[in-house]
Amino acid sequence: MLEIERLEVAHGDAVAVWDVSLRVGDRELVTVVGPNGAGKTTLIDALAGLLPIRSGSARLDGRDLASVAPHDLCRLGIALVPEGRRLFPAMTVEENLEIGCYAPPARKLRGRSLERVYAIFPLLRERRQQLAGSLSGGQQQMVAIGRALMAMPRLLLLDEPSLGLAPHVVDQVFEVIAGIHADGVAVLLVEQNIVQAFAIAARGYVLEQGRIVAEGTPAALARDARIREAYLGQQ
Repeated sequence: MLEIERLEVAHGDAVAVWDVSLRVGDRELVTVVGPNGAGKTTLIDALAGLLPIRSGSARLDGRDLASVAPHDLCRLGIALVPEGRRLFPAMTVEENLEIGCYAPPARKLRGRSLERVYAIFPLLRERRQQLAGSLSGGQQQMVAIGRALMAMPRLLLLDEPSLGLAPHVVDQVFEVIAGIHADGVAVLLVEQNIVQAFAIAARGYVLEQGRIVAEGTPAALARDARIREAYLGQQ
């Protein structure tokens, strides 16, 4: 499905991601973990068309994503839940959700998609006419995930969905992500919370200083002494 080979992405002259290769299979849940500043958000932003790819390639079903305009990526089945949620605070919950069904095929199924989102997040049905800016952080994350689902994605990109949330809310968010994956959506999850990410992912990559330093199943990565000490706090 998604094939990334020797990807390099820069902010101006500063290279933030380099020589990164990874893959996400059809209906697979893959996580990229690493410390703050490792380049995780840069990687996701490049896949979402928000940053240019300097070299290497990112392909979805063989199609070069660098040749696709950012606003057309949703037509290919890619949806992004960005870091920090990036909602429109002065718009209602439902208005924010409806922004997700930008592409005509998704717009035609707006009603069905709304019902799906409200089934996953019943609270959003209750708050659908409330301004998004008045919601708690966890509730705003629900809206951000729901907005992405409105696009009817085949591949969901999630950038730090646990950031700034209370522990019990983080548990709920990861349960939802696992459920979305169980429904057949491929997921690329970028996350600092390695315990939660490894609990639901089939495979993982460790990103440090802009490059992949380890990859494998969560079980195999958790057996790596350096990873256990650096990320799991275990000797």
